[in-house]
Amino acid sequence: MSRPESDDQQATQALSIPVDPVFDRPTQNDGDSSLGDSASLVESSASLNSSIFNYRKVHGRTFPNFKDAEYWAPNDETQNDVLDLHHHMTLLLHDDKLHIVPLENPQNVLDVGTGTGIWAIDFADEYPSAQVTGTDISPIQPAWVPPNCKFELDDASLDWTFADNSFDFIHITQLLGCIEDWPKLYRQAFRCLKPGGWIEHTDFSVRVLADDDSLPANSAYEVWNKFFADAGEKTGRSFHVVDNNQQADWLKGAGFSAPRVVNYKVPIGQWPANRRLKDVGAYSLAGFLQGLEGYGIFLGTEILGWNIDELRVLFAKMRTVMTNPNIHAYYPAATAYAQKPVA
Repeated sequence: MSRPESDDQQATQALSIPVDPVFDRPTQNDGDSSLGDSASLVESSASLNSSIFNYRKVHGRTFPNFKDAEYWAPNDETQNDVLDLHHHMTLLLHDDKLHIVPLENPQNVLDVGTGTGIWAIDFADEYPSAQVTGTDISPIQPAWVPPNCKFELDDASLDWTFADNSFDFIHITQLLGCIEDWPKLYRQAFRCLKPGGWIEHTDFSVRVLADDDSLPANSAYEVWNKFFADAGEKTGRSFHVVDNNQQADWLKGAGFSAPRVVNYKVPIGQWPANRRLKDVGAYSLAGFLQGLEGYGIFLGTEILGWNIDELRVLFAKMRTVMTNPNIHAYYPAATAYAQKPVA
């Protein structure tokens, strides 16, 4: 990710991650991974039921069914556990903090794309005087929550109905592949924030990389990278949200002052020498392994035209490379934040 040139727009670069010597061994090629070329968009013929609880089903996995929203990952228990793993992983990246912006006595907080609601619940516990609202297209949040926390069904990609100048803090995380118009979403967040209010957006890349020569050429990771690039192009909802410092550009375009971006490298596995990054890598790998099928099954079968057997071969090859301790792979992540001018 490139560093912004202007003074009011800064990015903190993620440095190379030192490798634990135990994991520093030559890597063997994981074999041929030339699987299923991306095909044309497959239009779904399934009719939508008016009930949001009548979830769409794709090869045994359930997916949200709210209005016309088509979220690409399942909302079943298996995938929901992955969301919670990602929450803990993000806490580790943020030095065990729920936010990195400097908040002072926030009273009204919005969590966009709340998922299982774990961040909103934790924030409500940490700030008992704040009213926390979590929104999502899937009603998967628990019924028992702190009295200052509530959840609403809402599609963040549509026009927001919240009042102008109503929130002290807007938190967004992991909406890659969900939003067609990110500048619009940031403009709506700007409108709904009070003067002096903060926005913070953490997201992840699907590009798997390595800083050394441990990543074999033509590995399953290359197929995985192209898979999501093709899917984002087909759906019009990019998976490259954190690339090329776009978040800072979108924030500045929406009217925010002095946007900042902190870049991270999220290891896959426990190969880093650094203790905290080793823990991050453990959560990352656990989430990746458990979520692998869910990440690919809808996009592969419904969007890219792969058959289920092709996908299962890719998943198997991905498990092989992910669990190879001699491959020092990671994927980029970034947290962008900014403040709405007071005047």
